[in-house]
Amino acid sequence: MLVDYHIHTFRSGHGVGTVKEYVEAARKKGMTELGFSEHLPLYWLPESRRNSELAMPFSDLPLYINEVQQAQQDNPDLAIKLGVEADYIPGYEEELKKILLSLPLDHVLGSVHFFGEWAFDDPSLIEEYNHRDIDELYHSYFKLLQQSAATGLFDIISHPDLIKKFGFKPSSPITGLYQETVKVFQEHNVCIDVNAAGWRYPCAELYPAPEFLRLCLEYGVPVTLGSDAHKPELVGEGLCRAAELLKEIGFRQVAVFKKRKRSMVEL
Repeated sequence: MLVDYHIHTFRSGHGVGTVKEYVEAARKKGMTELGFSEHLPLYWLPESRRNSELAMPFSDLPLYINEVQQAQQDNPDLAIKLGVEADYIPGYEEELKKILLSLPLDHVLGSVHFFGEWAFDDPSLIEEYNHRDIDELYHSYFKLLQQSAATGLFDIISHPDLIKKFGFKPSSPITGLYQETVKVFQEHNVCIDVNAAGWRYPCAELYPAPEFLRLCLEYGVPVTLGSDAHKPELVGEGLCRAAELLKEIGFRQVAVFKKRKRSMVEL
């Protein structure tokens, strides 16, 4: 069963295509389950500082929900799910909780994209890496990921080693940091996003790394699949390859969601 739980439309501000166009593309590729996961508005910032190129404004949120719900009605033979990708920002957990509880969601992806005001995955800000200690960045990133899982706000942790996106690597193996993170994921019963977008970026590796995935299998942390598509033709991109890698590692099932409840289906 091929599922894609990480899809962005034009409403993200940095993607293209409508919900309808993504559904049409998914049908052509034989997808069986589609989870829209648009970027939640930048809730932690004052309205004047919310960048509409990073996430939709709050005024678009009901429009997005209506578009996905309409697609569900128009395509009863397809499993179309309504989700969001929400940034984890320490200190703003209660604000995020209120927003999420107010929405009729099937799933919530939790992401770490920011160190303070620095969006470390933004190509236009890559120069900042030259002013940072890469080992410290990796440590800080995985600590934030652990904190995000511990909040209980998220069903899925997105691209769990996104910090490697531009190919900056730590000076020594971080197996211990991986293991510590996976244990936290297990303790707080979250799923991870096996995200094929990493193959499209300088790191040229699946998010997360195979070593991380082997630890997830060992500790019983469930996985789901995501293309991180920002245009319709990328729906499902790389997911067959990702599924084969998961099978080689030993996974036999992936997670799917409905009304924030997880169930497992055969890969």
